[in-house]
Amino acid sequence: MRDERRSEMMRLGAFFHPTGNHVAAWLHPEAQIDAGTNFRHYAQIAQTAERGKFDLMFLADAVAVRDGKLTALSRWPQYMVYFDPLTLLPAIAAMTTHIGVVATATTSYNEPYHIARKFASLDLISGGRAGWNVVTSSNISEAYNFGREAHYEHGERYDRAVEFVEVVCGLWDSWDDDAFVRDRASGRYFDPTKLHMLNHKGKHFSVRGPLNVARPPQGHPVLFQAGSSEVGRELAARIAEGVFTPQHTLAGAQEFYRDLKGRMAKYGRPPEALKIMPGLSVMAGRTAKEAEEKHRYLQAKIHPDVGLELLSNAVGGFDLTECDIDGPLPEIPDYFGLNSQTSFRQVTGWARNEGLTIRQLYERFAGARGQRTLKGSPVEIADDMEKWFRGYGVDGFLVQPAFLPGGLDDFVDLVIPELQSRGLFRREYEGATLRENMGLKRPPSRYATVVD
Repeated sequence: MRDERRSEMMRLGAFFHPTGNHVAAWLHPEAQIDAGTNFRHYAQIAQTAERGKFDLMFLADAVAVRDGKLTALSRWPQYMVYFDPLTLLPAIAAMTTHIGVVATATTSYNEPYHIARKFASLDLISGGRAGWNVVTSSNISEAYNFGREAHYEHGERYDRAVEFVEVVCGLWDSWDDDAFVRDRASGRYFDPTKLHMLNHKGKHFSVRGPLNVARPPQGHPVLFQAGSSEVGRELAARIAEGVFTPQHTLAGAQEFYRDLKGRMAKYGRPPEALKIMPGLSVMAGRTAKEAEEKHRYLQAKIHPDVGLELLSNAVGGFDLTECDIDGPLPEIPDYFGLNSQTSFRQVTGWARNEGLTIRQLYERFAGARGQRTLKGSPVEIADDMEKWFRGYGVDGFLVQPAFLPGGLDDFVDLVIPELQSRGLFRREYEGATLRENMGLKRPPSRYATVVD
């Protein structure tokens, strides 16, 4: 396997929870305690990730304050108050040059025209570095903010998302690449034959168009998707160019990789048009002992109230407060997992297959928010990442530093040079756009004339 991927480079994204990926990150003395609303913090970590030659930085989002037990939430401030990503990222783009800027935006509580316009604008502002993480909302708190008492049913959410993305991509093609002649001599600003009405009428949306933003530099901003359920995999095979997924074993990652890449042919897509990047919560130290000590410090800071709240969210809202935290996870009816299938299966699988107690479950889940934890020296971390990459379990990773900014500094200063020395990761950016750096083709407009 090693020789087969010798010429390929690993893709790396940096996922920035405000204070860091660990649920107790804000308690670390080196974390930026007001990170969610501190612009300088985000600018600093974006520039650090760019110094490390990351393909992209990624911001998650939700359009609600989390509901839950206030005693727990008061000890868990992450994602309670934080910037809107599509307001923040244009400012970050102005302070960086190469790194991709990727944001989550839900198809459940937006309109396609809004999303097409915002991401086309971000792509233009950034010079072709924008990406959209396509999600469907599962947090009931969001429904309450948009006049609904319940979410769309799981399957319907994805059906709606497919049409949503089709409309957005159609709107991005409203103008041909060379539509704007801007010729003072003739007095012609654009060629009217190169403007296209979408005139979409579907099950969920009716959108005439055209978009009042020029075609993005990348043609279409890069499309990402996160979700490992059956309908999530099918959506990814159909529309995604990057997939974020929780994977905890190499065998499981290889199965996911084969399955997802194997689904693409029926949509006329080659496997290389999709990059699979599992989440990876990394704790790097100069030595394995140092990394273990850093991890143990944060694990000790997890308050039981927070651990139970996070675990309860992961299993669809099942109340665990009356359970013995050093006892087993009780049997949880399957219907609790309807809106959060991936995390539900993950947690109940750990409990069933490994016999973990509730405390052990929340320590594992809270420590990495359901992603895989990797801690050790630079050589140990690089060995593991190389094994997964060479073994066709991944195309790269979505690195989630445990605390910020220090955890990112450690990865960039310690792990990146080790990956580069093995020929696994770039020393310089290959191109100017996110597509070029990720090895993705620029999509032609649907209205482009095909010339043999």
